[in-house]
Amino acid sequence: MNATSLLTHSDLLTETDMTEVLKDRPWLIRTYAGHSTAKASNALYRSNLARGQTGLSVAFDLPTQTGYDSDHLLSKGEVGKVGVPVCHLGDMRALFQDIPLEQMNTSMTINATAPWLLSLYIAVAEEQGADITKLQGTVQNDLIKEYLSRGTYICPPKPSLKMIGDVAEYCYTNVPKWNPMNVCSYHLQEAGATPEQELAFALATGIAVLDELRPRVADADFPALCGRISFFVNAGIRFVTEMCKMRAFVDLWDEILEQRYGIADAKYRRFRYGVQVNSLGLTEQQPENNVYRILIEMLAVTLSKKARARAVQLPAWNEALGLPRPWDQQWSMRMQQILAYETDLLEFGDLFDGNPAVDAKVEALKDGARAELGNIDSMGGAIGAIDYMKSRLVESNAERLNRIERNETIVVGVNKWTEGEPSPLLGEDGGIMVVDPAVEQEQIDRLNAWRAERDHTEVQAALAELRAAALEGRNVMPASIRAARAGVTTGEWAQQMRAVHGEYRGPTGVSRAVSNKTEGLDDIREAVNAVSDRLGKRLRFLVGKPGLDGHSNGAEQIAFRARDCGMEIDYEGIRLTPEQIVEAAKSGAHVVGLSILSGSHIPLVEDLMQRMRAEGLGHVPVVVGGIIPDDDAKRLTAMGVAKVYTPKDFVLNTIMTDIVSLADPKAEAAE
Repeated sequence: MNATSLLTHSDLLTETDMTEVLKDRPWLIRTYAGHSTAKASNALYRSNLARGQTGLSVAFDLPTQTGYDSDHLLSKGEVGKVGVPVCHLGDMRALFQDIPLEQMNTSMTINATAPWLLSLYIAVAEEQGADITKLQGTVQNDLIKEYLSRGTYICPPKPSLKMIGDVAEYCYTNVPKWNPMNVCSYHLQEAGATPEQELAFALATGIAVLDELRPRVADADFPALCGRISFFVNAGIRFVTEMCKMRAFVDLWDEILEQRYGIADAKYRRFRYGVQVNSLGLTEQQPENNVYRILIEMLAVTLSKKARARAVQLPAWNEALGLPRPWDQQWSMRMQQILAYETDLLEFGDLFDGNPAVDAKVEALKDGARAELGNIDSMGGAIGAIDYMKSRLVESNAERLNRIERNETIVVGVNKWTEGEPSPLLGEDGGIMVVDPAVEQEQIDRLNAWRAERDHTEVQAALAELRAAALEGRNVMPASIRAARAGVTTGEWAQQMRAVHGEYRGPTGVSRAVSNKTEGLDDIREAVNAVSDRLGKRLRFLVGKPGLDGHSNGAEQIAFRARDCGMEIDYEGIRLTPEQIVEAAKSGAHVVGLSILSGSHIPLVEDLMQRMRAEGLGHVPVVVGGIIPDDDAKRLTAMGVAKVYTPKDFVLNTIMTDIVSLADPKAEAAE
């Protein structure tokens, strides 16, 4: 026997082999996806999985998110636009056809209807023969941030918090590997939150949820339940600060769990999070630059091992233009794969431990977050501080936009280096995917067929049990799962919650009092005064959000600036029908402004314009803002819309000047 044959396997490992052994596992690679129909989304999921995606992230359409069936009045124009419509068990079954749920890790971005969508998922998994205790994934299930930023809430805060607790309690006992809640700071940053606010508002939400859960389980079980709470965060372009923010999150969550809740085992105090990097900063101008922004933002949540994301999903380069195509999503997925598998990032420990600059920034962020948490705690916690947090977000977002307008914050291609070559990426299709308008009626036809074929006696019995559970304060999950099996629809489930708990309208964050941010508005304020004199009354600007789009940040900033320019504003928040907006316009609006970011602008504006003319208001100028392709902008203009604004129109004072001109009777007479 020669000497070589005596060497063990480990002796023969090369340096490369050792590196492979010591490498960290890559994070879950996801793509946030869903559109048109369950069948089309299923094909997209299977295609993405075949290309190396390691987890699913489901995007639901707005009717599904807000608890309406596809044929509801408020669903008009919204079906299949920003995600997949799921009205019943048949839709969920089609969505996961040939995808073994027991082997999958699925994230569902769903909040107000989270108990229902999870019930449908469990029912489909049961049909597949899955062991429910082995299901892995997450429902976002964070209603507090919906009141602050995203707007897909249904019920008031207290019963909503109770339903969050229902999901967590049920999962702990029955689906123990499932994350029952993602405390979501993503939309807080999209709404303008500073890093300190994002930390504090998210952690305050986590505290509210744990306070709700603590009495529901035995003391011995509470630490493990704490360990199932995860987070979903945002990462912006200031990637060093964002990386420090993530390290601050790790420290503060550990601190809260140990000091407030007495969790002794460090493994239950881990800050576990997934991320989608910033969409707010993606630009319509020179959209190819967004690829670099997305890559840089990903570094903030991957470079630091101490604060590395467990799951990452990246937006596509063209999301400021419209709905990304499968190729666009693949490009973002490849970015993750190259970082995880081609580079040596996962071979090293934390790159920033002991760095004095990083440590100082982390401590400063923690101090700022603790101060804000103290404010929130003095108001009774997150539920009691909703109005306060909303107003702070609107103010912070106004300041963010002011800095861009004043060129204090440079955005390449927007306020500096704006000249460039046309992008060849846009192509003949405009660089985006367009959902076929016929999808909506086809979905409604399938929904009607489903209703006709189900056992109506069983449906009514299941709904009665669901309502009784809600009325009696029982956990709604068992009754929701029974309802899913019986064929109940999303709208029917949500109607029971509305009937028991009532509906809620969140704060707008825009008061009628002028702010202290009127510097540089003197000329516009004088023009508003002059036009108001000619009108014989104060220039009145009605800001409306028709449909189910809850992204209210733009509408809030327009209303905020119009108020500071001296206009009388009417802004009642989100989720209005065209009929309601026209009714409000009868009160004397001189200009009507609509904000629609969900892609449903054509049917909603068409409906509103017809109603305006029918009510004798055809002379009132209408302006529309949103993510609106050029061809759609031309169609809106042909309908009679006076101005169309897209993300490239970022100078709010220019928009204010347009509104003043449109309202000016002198200009109208000259025309």
